[in-house]
Amino acid sequence: MGILSTGIRHTHSPMENKPKLLEQVRARIRVKHYSIRTERSYLDWIKRFILFHDKRHPDELGEADIAAFLSHLAVARNVAAATQNLALSAILFLYREVLGREIGWVDGVERAQKPRRLPVVFSQEEARAVLAHLDGGKWLMASLLYGAGLRLMECVRLRVKDVELAQRQILVRDGKGAKDRVTMLPDALAEPLRAHLEKVKILHEQDLREGFGEVHLPFALDRKYPNAGREWGWQYVFPSGRRSVDPRSDKERRHHIDEKLLQRAVSQAVRATGIAKPGSCHTFRHSFATHLLLSGYDIRTVQELLGHKDVSTTMIYTHVLNRGGKGVVSPLDRM
Repeated sequence: MGILSTGIRHTHSPMENKPKLLEQVRARIRVKHYSIRTERSYLDWIKRFILFHDKRHPDELGEADIAAFLSHLAVARNVAAATQNLALSAILFLYREVLGREIGWVDGVERAQKPRRLPVVFSQEEARAVLAHLDGGKWLMASLLYGAGLRLMECVRLRVKDVELAQRQILVRDGKGAKDRVTMLPDALAEPLRAHLEKVKILHEQDLREGFGEVHLPFALDRKYPNAGREWGWQYVFPSGRRSVDPRSDKERRHHIDEKLLQRAVSQAVRATGIAKPGSCHTFRHSFATHLLLSGYDIRTVQELLGHKDVSTTMIYTHVLNRGGKGVVSPLDRM
């Protein structure tokens, strides 16, 4: 089965690559305003691609070499379909954006199988029990995952200006697929969130007094608005407990909290409740959608709150509604 057509166009020779290839890739990624995560991931996969072909320069390789690497990932490494697709995206970026070569359809790629699994969902009692084992900021973050349907990174990257307490809504900026959306802010979280923001503001004011207080701005807005990074509205709702040096700008800033802290806390909370399900942060988002459908909300509304592009993605939650086998009464129960 193929992925990418023949007809690679050569415009550069390896000797012309000044600065070094990976430095060019890094520079191009930053011009395109990709996240630091994408930058690290793409560079890692490009390195693996080059090492797989015995450090040959990618300009000397073609579609067959790309197919061989992707097939190796599926067959020898047994990677997930999403991982293989990520590797492909990195290689395509290298050829199209850095080497100036258009890659078409690559034949003969062994595709990693994408299993269709139903999402793990907490019951309302289980969600309540897990939240009861969390406290402080971690409780508030997990409550937003469940109460507003946020993805993990949408939560940790939340900015103060995008939380509208009076309107009881949250603006999710640049979510999955680079889309913005509006979701609810539960009434039960309005007061805890207000109290949390008061503490965060005190921390921000302390940073300003010490000569810091600037936060990273997306899409190079810091060049257009040089002082915006110090404004209260742009600060993270869930900041890190300490300042760190930004690897791109070399500036000392207070970034958002490390998402691994919440992931570990939720995993520990799930184990503490004795729940046998493999629950995680994302299980709260699945539970948000499923419980809304159980409450009678229509699927289009749930689709918009989740930010799904296609309603078919949201439809999967209809298969995990707490109604047994599709709501059918067993003949044994009729006896």
